[in-house]
Amino acid sequence: MLSFARHAVARAPRRAFSTTSTRAYDVSKLILIGRLGKDPEVRTTKSDREYVSYAVATTNYPPPPPNPDGSRQEAGTTWHNIVCFNPSQTNYLRTLQKGAQVYVEANFELREADPSADSSSPHAQRQIFLRHESIRVIRPPPSHNESHE
Repeated sequence: MLSFARHAVARAPRRAFSTTSTRAYDVSKLILIGRLGKDPEVRTTKSDREYVSYAVATTNYPPPPPNPDGSRQEAGTTWHNIVCFNPSQTNYLRTLQKGAQVYVEANFELREADPSADSSSPHAQRQIFLRHESIRVIRPPPSHNESHE
């Protein structure tokens, strides 16, 4: 009896977790925890569409491994430029201030270099395009009095 049930289960069609193709779930996301490098800026595209641009600085920690002589390079800082085209979030982004520690989720896209661009132009290099998805303030920026103590 038990072996019959086992065979029946083995022959039954298996149910997929979802009926949507797996390609619909492909995602490329970057999570950053860092500090705002400057106050977010409102900008306009060539087609007069408003968006917000902001930069987050992250420090690579732990620092790189020691050199053969025992010295160690300092941990480097990386700057991430993020854009937000969501009108419902631009008012909130405008309230954020330089120095705030933030948690950011952004969609990540690698854009290939434009072969026809001037070699000194950023368009002649591969670029990482980060599109804002969400942001949370972990810690507000230090007040002016705190930074001098």
